Amino acid sequence: MAEKTAVKTGKVAVMTEPLNLKYQEYSIPSPQPGSLVVKVTRTNVCGSELHIWRGHHPSIKRGVLGHEMIGTIHELGEGVTKDYAGNPVKVGDRIVSTYFLTCRKCSPCQEGTFHLCENAYEFWTKQPEIEPHFHGSFATHYYIHENQYFYKVPENVSDVAAASANCALSQVYFGIEVAELRYNQTIVIQGAGGLGLYASAIAKEKGAKVIVIDSIKNRLEQAKKFGADHVIDMNEYSTLESRENAILQLTNGKGADIGMELAGVPAAFAEGIHLIRPGGKYVTIGNVSIGKFVEFDPGLLTRKSIKILPIVRYNPWYLRKSLEFLSASIEKYPFDQMLDAEFTLDQIQEALDKSSAREVTRASIIVD
Repeated sequence: MAEKTAVKTGKVAVMTEPLNLKYQEYSIPSPQPGSLVVKVTRTNVCGSELHIWRGHHPSIKRGVLGHEMIGTIHELGEGVTKDYAGNPVKVGDRIVSTYFLTCRKCSPCQEGTFHLCENAYEFWTKQPEIEPHFHGSFATHYYIHENQYFYKVPENVSDVAAASANCALSQVYFGIEVAELRYNQTIVIQGAGGLGLYASAIAKEKGAKVIVIDSIKNRLEQAKKFGADHVIDMNEYSTLESRENAILQLTNGKGADIGMELAGVPAAFAEGIHLIRPGGKYVTIGNVSIGKFVEFDPGLLTRKSIKILPIVRYNPWYLRKSLEFLSASIEKYPFDQMLDAEFTLDQIQEALDKSSAREVTRASIIVD
């Protein structure tokens, strides 16, 4: 028999069209075998939400937004007694989950590229009128399906720190390990937003020399707190040539071993290959909007033989690794300071608008 707490209805925030939001109420479903329902306690505004909110997504123009979250178990479906690390779970436990499915049956999954699962968004793109209704985390509850990895949150990791683990942290952790960053190598990180700060801390813990580039001074100051050895302010180094020379000076004339594009700006991608040494690797994560173009120098790419590694999502067990990383380094880096504004569930449109206008860097929604 499913274990649950007694609440009858919940609320979801629905984007009816870009830049417009309304709320709908639905009965909280009982989870199917292998699934569970979570009471959302905190959910963040991610950059991908902003792409959708502004109407830039090629197909999603309506629906329940939200995917970065932490919650407590509201009801367990039949057969759900442990998380995906084998830890026993019960109603009330704090958990985080991947925001996508891993079916293990499609062609990419069969080839071991689980982050490219063809069925990853089978439910996330459904409209709220379709059961089980709670498809996104901008809601009072969130439905976690079978084949959707979830993990208990370590006791020493706060809700604030854990709320970003299932997206920003896991994404860059995966990207850094795909690039095989090694001790004493140099990594240049383009962008000091949430992704860049997490990447800086992970790279530092791997023993790398970390260089972070951004144009916003307070972000660069934050990057220093998250392990950056050097920061490059684009206001002071205002040209590609000056930034390239700065990187060369910091790397004994070689260039960085690995670059990471986390800015979400097409121009950053074109610039990245200028900052990396011959034979280096370039991870690109931030540019997710289709149909954006930039001038690019393919001859330079060829002559430097740089390996480009585009990364979307992550293999689902990286969420466990991210929680372990947070638990081990929680006293070393100011993870609790990464969210700079809090809103209630009824203020989601304000949170989205202020984030879109860059009045807020990282907005978080607290759900009572």
